[in-house]
Amino acid sequence: MSKVDRETTAKGGSTRTVVVAVLANFAIALAKGAAAAVTGSAALWAETLHSFADMGNQLLLFVGLRRSARPPDATHPYGYGQERFFWSFLAALGIFLIGGLLSIGEGVRSLLRPEPLESPWIGIGVLVVAAGFEAYSWLTAHRQLRTEASRTGRTLAEHVRRTSDPSAPTVYLEDSAALLGLALALVALVLHMLTGWHGWDAYASIAIGVLLIGVAWLLARRAKALLIDQSAPPDVVEPLRAMVEDQSWVRKVHRFDAVYVGPSRVLLTTWLDPAAELRAGPAGDLIARIEDLRDRLMAQPHLERVVITIVEPRDP
Repeated sequence: MSKVDRETTAKGGSTRTVVVAVLANFAIALAKGAAAAVTGSAALWAETLHSFADMGNQLLLFVGLRRSARPPDATHPYGYGQERFFWSFLAALGIFLIGGLLSIGEGVRSLLRPEPLESPWIGIGVLVVAAGFEAYSWLTAHRQLRTEASRTGRTLAEHVRRTSDPSAPTVYLEDSAALLGLALALVALVLHMLTGWHGWDAYASIAIGVLLIGVAWLLARRAKALLIDQSAPPDVVEPLRAMVEDQSWVRKVHRFDAVYVGPSRVLLTTWLDPAAELRAGPAGDLIARIEDLRDRLMAQPHLERVVITIVEPRDP
């Protein structure tokens, strides 16, 4: 079985990953907010903003999952799969604006107007518990991505970069940033408690904001590529192209385009020059070969539409 046969949408897995992430971040955001109010820690306020941003972004992903499942209609002949790309792009903007910029702003405010740290052990306890919730959400996303990567013969890193379903990678990267942010906040609290210098907290908040802006940029770049009809990656395109070139009646493939119109849903268009004897023979024979090739291609589980165009020969 080729890689192209093994790439599937895994909608159920994406939904579960997003729901787990929403519930985990809601509980974490409430706990962090309460601890931030008690301790006055800038890093904890940054982490509170981070968790609320993550929860909102994951709700956007859930909306995308629901809306992308609608069937094709007269106004959207290829379906609504690209809805998921759009809502993922909005989620990336949310990480940038709410998580990144506000966290940096909180860090700068703390530098200019420092506040005393109170009851630091409460904050430390909340951060440790939050790390447990985030780790569970991270493991859920990691498990889904690892399973999908194994099916497609990719490494995990390759799959995160290439997959056409942005939901699980978004949760995975958000949770990875969350775990690192928790570590930064925890270290800052401990150092603030030991040294009495408020700058640890403030700079940790700024570092968390910079981290989130980096994650937002990665996610927005991928969503943008999918929204502007970037070609499917080589490990998806090449097996399909090989199927066409292996046809004995195909003299030359002049052009071969495969773009995503939704998660694991590909629109394939190709321009072919058939063998001279087939071109000179009855038109019905050529039509039958084209239809047979189209049926073979459409048997691939993720091809949404196949368009085959016969062109005039361009070389002897």
